Amino acid sequence: MSARIIDGKAAAADVRARVAEVAADFTRKAGRPPGLATVLVGEDPASAVYVRSKGKATAEAAMASFAHKLPDTTSESDLLDLIDRLNRDDAVDGILVQLPLPPQIDSSRVIAAVDPAKDVDGFHPMNAGRLATGLEALVPCTPYGCLYLLKGELGSLAGKEAVVIGRSNIVGKPMALLLIGESATVTVAHSRTRDLPDVVRRADIVVAAVGRPETVKGDWIKPGAVVIDVGINRVPAEDGKSRLVGDVDFASASERAAAITPVPGGVGPMTIAMLLRNTIVAAHRRAGLPDPEGL
Repeated sequence: MSARIIDGKAAAADVRARVAEVAADFTRKAGRPPGLATVLVGEDPASAVYVRSKGKATAEAAMASFAHKLPDTTSESDLLDLIDRLNRDDAVDGILVQLPLPPQIDSSRVIAAVDPAKDVDGFHPMNAGRLATGLEALVPCTPYGCLYLLKGELGSLAGKEAVVIGRSNIVGKPMALLLIGESATVTVAHSRTRDLPDVVRRADIVVAAVGRPETVKGDWIKPGAVVIDVGINRVPAEDGKSRLVGDVDFASASERAAAITPVPGGVGPMTIAMLLRNTIVAAHRRAGLPDPEGL
């Protein structure tokens, strides 16, 4: 068996194109474009690149982008003051504070300070609680992107046995809740799971989000399963440089899976696409408009 490659770039392009259409329609109705504010504290190179890419994607989607770059010496109180101003700014529909933050700032306090209606990362405890109880919520972007890819590949997920490897608040836990919401039977596995390979072998759906390169081996995969690899790990390459790999051993897993996401080009592009999707949904809800269809 040779797995189909799930093209996250193409899926993300579809989402972004639809978001741009909806954003243009929203602008006509509301008299202003949807607005996304990004906040970057410090000089972390990877975070800076990621925030710039978000700003570019926002502009391409016919949205307003408000970028706030603060020095790594910024105090927690100053950051909270900025968030308070963004919460009260009617031009801003979504607020994204790039993590990680410098050590003098308590990330949990910052996340809790963002207006839940503008929490396009889906990290606020209120949104997390609403997701857990099956209520309308803004959902973390990466797991929502994974769900989009899974439904595009499988259609209905009802009755499927799914294993999520990883239990973080950013991916693992919300991913499990989204799958439960689709009537899948879900197991959350992690570093202390006994007989992890045997647990994974039961799964029709495997979502790997452990942050360790090529942890999930091909012989762990049930023949015909669909594998979503969330990991992005940089490892040494033969030429002395480095290369990106996922949490799944792609070569061996591809021989058993029915479909699999590559790294790069799988889940990664979906994260920004779903950030734009969350922003346009937040804009509609704040304006008292129904959620846009097809997103």
